[in-house]
Amino acid sequence: MDVTVLEKSEVIKQFALHSTDVGSPEVKIAVLTKRIKNLAKHLQKSKKDVHSRKGLIDMINKRKKLLRYLNNEDNNRYLQIVEKLELRK
Repeated sequence: MDVTVLEKSEVIKQFALHSTDVGSPEVKIAVLTKRIKNLAKHLQKSKKDVHSRKGLIDMINKRKKLLRYLNNEDNNRYLQIVEKLELRK
């Protein structure tokens, strides 16, 4: 259900700004998006899993705050990450 270490490292490599980057907003948003997608798949099967649903909502809210921060700081980086992750349709 959760993101494996290998999946997480692949996401970090793809969205990192430099070689040792693990804490930039882009990386955090990408990792959260991967976790959200995995949890959403789980919740489609387990509709009564209320605790995981709350965790999903918390992750979505955290990603929303990070996206808002990135949009305020650097709109070009915000647009790039939204396009790469296909968040806005």
